Amino acid sequence: MQAYQVKLDAFEGPLDLLLHLINQFEIDIYDIPVAQITEQYMQYIHTMKRLELNIASEYLVMAATLIEIKSQMLLPKPELDLDAEEYMEDPREDLMQRLIEYRKYKEAALQLQVIEKEANQIYTRSPLMFDESISKSSEIVPGETSVYDMLEALRQMFERKKWNAPLKTKVEKSDIPIEQRMEEVLQIVKSAKEGVLFDHLFTIQTRPHIVVTFIALLELMKKNQVYCKQEKQLSELYVFNMEE
Repeated sequence: MQAYQVKLDAFEGPLDLLLHLINQFEIDIYDIPVAQITEQYMQYIHTMKRLELNIASEYLVMAATLIEIKSQMLLPKPELDLDAEEYMEDPREDLMQRLIEYRKYKEAALQLQVIEKEANQIYTRSPLMFDESISKSSEIVPGETSVYDMLEALRQMFERKKWNAPLKTKVEKSDIPIEQRMEEVLQIVKSAKEGVLFDHLFTIQTRPHIVVTFIALLELMKKNQVYCKQEKQLSELYVFNMEE
């Protein structure tokens, strides 16, 4: 059986995943519930492994770090002598500081992107045309979901469809090229004005089909041809055609 492996650049790193989980579950970054965040983090790692995505080593290092912190948090805390100048360091402290710094840089990067987009919308045309361009741009900015939302949608799909047995990994000679699957997905989405349920794009229980479809969807989003949307956090994911 030949493994079907692929590396995705869409994953920005373990701190990005942790920040996504903190925002998703409305967790206080200064008081991280390590047991909960570790469980959620490991679910994403298991889903990536199940698809045999080539997970960057830093994701596994972070997983080990979370498990270590979780273990330290479970240890009984020694009683401190109030008269002595003793300080028991919180095992979450280093992780918390890294997340705070990462969030600062991420927010700064987003602000720079906004400035860049605004600069790109400056034309030597009449104010009316300029306003119209801003209006059209704001209507089609996806920004509704991240790659982690899509990965969570995959995990939920596995559970709903009872795809708990190991997926077939044999690569057939007639593997579908990414470009072909992109075209197929795009045609399906274009034919559904109300959007396509994420699950409905994954019709064959083989790892090659699931991975190729997942990558095709990411590529279509990158090209601004489709976008994904959820009504609320952790709800079903729908794929829509990006209107011209």
